[in-house]
Amino acid sequence: MVLDALCALLAAAASHVLRFGAEGGSLESSSTTPLLILALPIVWVAAMTAMRTYEERFLWIGAEEFRRVFFASALLLATVGTISWAFKLDVARGFVVLALPLAMVLTLGQRLAQRRWLHRQRAKGHFQQTAILVGHRSGVAALHEQMDREAYHGYRIVGCALPSGHRAEAPAAFNGLPVLGSLDEVAAIVKQYEIDTVAVLPCPELDGPALRQLGWDLENTQAELLLAPAVTEVAGPRVRIRPVSGLPLMHVERPEFTGVRRIVKGVFDRTSALFGILFLLPLLVLLALAVKLTSRGPVLFKHERIGQNEKPFSVYKFRSMVTNADKVELDLHDQNEGNAVQFKMRRDPRVTRVGAVMRRYSLDELPQLLNVLNGSMSLVGPRPHVTREVEQYGFDMRRRLLVKPGITGLWQVSGRSDLSWDDSVRIDVRYVENWSLTFDLMILLKTVGAVLRGSGAY
Repeated sequence: MVLDALCALLAAAASHVLRFGAEGGSLESSSTTPLLILALPIVWVAAMTAMRTYEERFLWIGAEEFRRVFFASALLLATVGTISWAFKLDVARGFVVLALPLAMVLTLGQRLAQRRWLHRQRAKGHFQQTAILVGHRSGVAALHEQMDREAYHGYRIVGCALPSGHRAEAPAAFNGLPVLGSLDEVAAIVKQYEIDTVAVLPCPELDGPALRQLGWDLENTQAELLLAPAVTEVAGPRVRIRPVSGLPLMHVERPEFTGVRRIVKGVFDRTSALFGILFLLPLLVLLALAVKLTSRGPVLFKHERIGQNEKPFSVYKFRSMVTNADKVELDLHDQNEGNAVQFKMRRDPRVTRVGAVMRRYSLDELPQLLNVLNGSMSLVGPRPHVTREVEQYGFDMRRRLLVKPGITGLWQVSGRSDLSWDDSVRIDVRYVENWSLTFDLMILLKTVGAVLRGSGAY
């Protein structure tokens, strides 16, 4: 709240200078009074409060916090305009039009910086909530691994509760977690260990009446109750709670593989690729010269990949390896540092010196803008795999072939080559099932940071 208020005060001061000039008008001589500048932080925080941007469930994770800040600023701008018009108030319109959008930008920036700082602290074990997992062994193990993998969410798992038939005769640990009790003892466990969060997985022992009773039992504690749906890879926008025959049922919308949004995505991809090629043309020429002058062979590397609907296409890259790299790979398979399907080496002897720099910052993939331009790829999507890898796909992984492969995607911003094959499958399927233009823009922004860090790039 304090930082939001400071952002609004700074936006008001900067907007006055921009509107009236540093010397062109004082606060007293202009229609922008000191009262208006001092009032903006109060009004701004009130608008943020009205849009519930300070509720913990919207803070620090996901895009909902930023969406609410944006709509709060838009609503405030519309409200000020309507009131000043209706009551014919003498409000400096130029000041308002500058101050409110600037306050929004500053607020979004400080909240993003605060979020990143908090995520780093949580990864070190600070600012965490204690949690227990409730359910069967397989579900508990999977959720435990997922929460450990994404520690920035701030949950520290201190134990689990299993059905009575799944427990050992004596207190023991499962998957590195102490078994604190049975499903009937969850409320007692929460009180004994002062648990902040109870995460319940789907299991037949916890049906409707049992869950309702558990919720009532937890009302006398500070713990919040989280229910994990059976379909865990479905994102929020596709899930709606709808009343059906008097019952609140979860409605899961179909993933979109065709329609207007796909047309808009295609237009956005090709337009962005065209402008990207024109803007990056000097860099593309320099990279091409560097490849040509430092090693023998063609500048561009063409390789067959499998695209949408299992159609093969040629992907373009700047050549970063020696010309006989495919043949040399056969002799290096025992040194594979990738996952069970993809061959990767951190120090691949086939990579040239210029190629190592390009691969470090993903510059070798810039020619794939040509693939986007000809419609065989998208800016954002699953990475295109070779035929040998596609032949090892399971049923889940074939979902990724329903959309165009992308230059970047969740794989690139989630660890790249450091991911296991199972994690790669999970991430790609999540994108295919839950894509949206907003999701694409978020991935594109995160790609910049992933490229600069170079994590998992080899």
